[in-house]
Amino acid sequence: MDGVDEPVDEPRKRGRPKVSSDEDKRTHIVEIARRVFVKCGYAGSTTAVVAAEAGVSKQTLYKLFQSKEELFAAVVGAHRRMMLDLPRPVEDLSIAESLERIFMIDMDEETDADRAGFLQLVFREAGQFPELVEILQHEGILASRQHLADWLSDRRAEGKLSLEDPQSGARMLMDMIFGGMGPPEGRNKAWPDRAALLAHLRRCIAIFAAGVGAV
Repeated sequence: MDGVDEPVDEPRKRGRPKVSSDEDKRTHIVEIARRVFVKCGYAGSTTAVVAAEAGVSKQTLYKLFQSKEELFAAVVGAHRRMMLDLPRPVEDLSIAESLERIFMIDMDEETDADRAGFLQLVFREAGQFPELVEILQHEGILASRQHLADWLSDRRAEGKLSLEDPQSGARMLMDMIFGGMGPPEGRNKAWPDRAALLAHLRRCIAIFAAGVGAV
């Protein structure tokens, strides 16, 4: 028999944990940054604070995000999925039921408060930092609206609704739903309780679905 060394199982290494990937680190930092921005405001937040809260070095943070503005844009992009759950797989549901899921109107109160808190941060500080609104527009609202318009267009192609202009339909829906979620007078003044808000949002969706002949 040739003297070929057989592979042997290496003993399990102890000590240092497995190093996370850059994508894992990025996801973690973005979530921590969202909390820091909401808590401290954009002006009061620094990349040093975010790095400390995330448990990473400033060098690691700057490797993934070159500036606070770029980090904020990443937070908005991640936050977009808290506004509209799109894109999503095709479902065997009515248009109204799908829209309720897309807008996540029945999300738990804690997550809903996080969603509202981030938007309030942007609009509260927009006067001092107008670039925040621009980032929210391009990374959040406009991208979300396009996803919704694409979804409506696909359902039209399937014969599940009749809508001449999906872009207009997407704008209409978002105005109705987000207007109800964040009314000018404040949610507490607009709605006596959460049940009243949810009833209103479902009426908005039902009216839209009926208007486009949804099935």
